[in-house]
Amino acid sequence: MKNLAKFCAIGAFALMCYSCGNSGGSDSSQAAKDSNANKMDSTGVGTTTATPSIPPSVSKADQQFSVDAADAGMTEVQAGQMAQQKGMAKDVKEYGAMMVKDHTAAADKLKTIAASKNITLPSAISTDMQKNLDDLQKKEGKDFDKAYIGMMVSDHKKVISKFEDESKNGSDADIRGFADSTLHTLRHHLDEAEKCNKMMKKM
Repeated sequence: MKNLAKFCAIGAFALMCYSCGNSGGSDSSQAAKDSNANKMDSTGVGTTTATPSIPPSVSKADQQFSVDAADAGMTEVQAGQMAQQKGMAKDVKEYGAMMVKDHTAAADKLKTIAASKNITLPSAISTDMQKNLDDLQKKEGKDFDKAYIGMMVSDHKKVISKFEDESKNGSDADIRGFADSTLHTLRHHLDEAEKCNKMMKKM
């Protein structure tokens, strides 16, 4: 028992050090995925102490999509807020406002669905996404506008691909429905970003 207690103490300390050394959004996204994995493996249904399980209808791909969609959505909102503050062109500021409005609405829908399925979503942006935002923050004027719109074109192409896959192959009807119903908005975002991108190249 002493050895077991010692091992647990060492493990807890190592985990604490890892968390401190990797503070940031990646911990939040990974913690969400780990939490979901535990809830998908959870047994003990009917006991009051068991961790609430994720329904069988939700596949691992569904919960991964949910976490990634939440991460991307938070990124778009923060980038949109930045565009409203730092954007030089009127179109860029207006695009940023649209991002904040639409992605906040989508995030609220996803949170409601996730809560009903016992899916844990990240509370902070992942390290990779945060790095993109940090790089964007350093830019000013026309350089910012071009970088922001370029980021929106690239990000929405990636996100649309994931949403299309979930809308076709998702196991859970509610999550699949969310992906399908959000695609129209995402495609509109991409179209508008590409229009802005073409205009900027002519300037």
